[in-house]
Amino acid sequence: MTIWVNEQIDPCGILYSCIACSDEQAALECHQTWLNSLTEEQKEEGWIVQIRTVESWDEVPVNALKLNI
Repeated sequence: MTIWVNEQIDPCGILYSCIACSDEQAALECHQTWLNSLTEEQKEEGWIVQIRTVESWDEVPVNALKLNI
C-alpha cells in the first residue's frame, strides 16, 4: 500500500501541518492547494510544502490528519 503524506514545514524545520491519505489524486490536489496558499512572504521566510510516500500508516507522523480515502 502506498500512503501519500503532505507536509507543511515552518522556517525552523518544524512540521506545522500534515495530511496523509491513500488516494493519490486527493493527495496531489491537497499538495497543489497548499502550494498555492503559500504567500510570497512565507516562501521568503522559508516555509515549504512537500509530498512524499510511505508504505505503512506507522510511518506517517503521529500528528497527521489521516484520511482513509
